[in-house]
Amino acid sequence: MNCGLSYSRYNNLMARIKLDLHDIFSNGRAIEAELNRVVQEAVAKKIELVEIIPGKGSGQLKKAVLRFLAQPQVKRLYQRIEKDDKNFGRIFVHFRY
Repeated sequence: MNCGLSYSRYNNLMARIKLDLHDIFSNGRAIEAELNRVVQEAVAKKIELVEIIPGKGSGQLKKAVLRFLAQPQVKRLYQRIEKDDKNFGRIFVHFRY
């Protein structure tokens, strides 16, 4: 399933993964599977930043993403979450190794 996953260099210092959830916004199982896969991939490849784009919309998808990230088994894998103050439809997940 291709849901807008891309890799890039962030500020020429750290690698990041970008996950765009627009294509699967109405499929709860697919969303959770993609989020889980991206977090596991970030841990396995020691990626320092994951950018998740749930989009603006009504905010329900963003709430679902934040609930997923708040689960204890997921929360222990990353350092912190940053909600973009300039773009409501974007979440950054920071990992530290």
